[in-house]
Amino acid sequence: MQTLTVNLGERSYPIYIGAGLLAQAELFKRHLAGRQVAIVTNETVAPLYLDSLIASLSGCEITSVVLPDGESFKNWETLQLIFDGMLSARHDRRTTVVALGGGVVGDMAGFAAACYQRGVDFIQVPTTLLSQVDSSVGGKTGINHPLGKNMVGAFYQPKAVVIDTSVLNTLPARELSAGLAEVIKYGLICDKPFLGWLEQNMVALRGLDMPLLAQAIERSCAAKARVVGVDERESGLRATLNLGHTFGHAIETHMGYGVWLHGEAVGAGTAMALEMSTRLGWITAQERDRGLRLLIQAGLPVIPPEEMSQENFLEHMAVDKKVLDGRLRLVLLRRMGEAVVTDEFPREVLDATLNADYRALVARLES
Repeated sequence: MQTLTVNLGERSYPIYIGAGLLAQAELFKRHLAGRQVAIVTNETVAPLYLDSLIASLSGCEITSVVLPDGESFKNWETLQLIFDGMLSARHDRRTTVVALGGGVVGDMAGFAAACYQRGVDFIQVPTTLLSQVDSSVGGKTGINHPLGKNMVGAFYQPKAVVIDTSVLNTLPARELSAGLAEVIKYGLICDKPFLGWLEQNMVALRGLDMPLLAQAIERSCAAKARVVGVDERESGLRATLNLGHTFGHAIETHMGYGVWLHGEAVGAGTAMALEMSTRLGWITAQERDRGLRLLIQAGLPVIPPEEMSQENFLEHMAVDKKVLDGRLRLVLLRRMGEAVVTDEFPREVLDATLNADYRALVARLES
């Protein structure tokens, strides 16, 4: 087992990474405020891992809340199911919420913990690669709104993140690729040597090579922990973690939550960020192509939906959380391994990026 730390002073917390951690009762019990525990999971994960977690929490008063599975359920109505379960079982302020699932479960359980009786403790137990390397770390919680993704929520840090790499054995290939989008992101924005490592090991990662996946998870979590420790509430540096996300969130919102997986939308959004960075002259066409090849190698889409127009993108991007004083800010690459958040770009470059022929670009790469 590897242990990392998110350094936030008195609110610092550990990230445990290893195989078989669901069965290690002490990892959980050392972080419980009281005897009451509310496990929040979903219909897909519950049959696989809920009993194992309950066994590790023996001796506790456990309430299990099983949510429907999918991004389309990340809303107020589903959030109420968590409150209904906790209130019906009379959970008090010393309860601990445990999020057992992917990013949707983690975001919603964390938001519920932030709100229940004005704040109770919670622990993240992410079960998808994407949630293990990104959404479970850093305290971003929330739900979607029909007009924008993750627009209602709170910054609320967990007491611990328990990453059991063994659960990835049951992860569908599509979900694995979606998680790799966030792994690749760290190489692009702050760890250029990581890109080379990913290029060498992508086939093995997609083949569920557990030691290599553990390395990728640890390196990704370490990068995010460093950023969160410096900028918890995304006032500056942390926003660079959103490479490709402004374009990607527009895709998710327009297409309907859950039609494209979050990581798939981020993959296409990252391709657009690479293209725009190239058009600004910040990275070369060869560097753009390197990033695109890695995304394709990970099994990710790099072509935006054909049914989305420039106007569709601009409409959805206008409600992005990085918009300040009416000005759209984007995360782009100043160079490979270095990201920047900027609103200083010519409108015609953005328009050209939105209208670029990504299908032809991919065809050239694959020829």
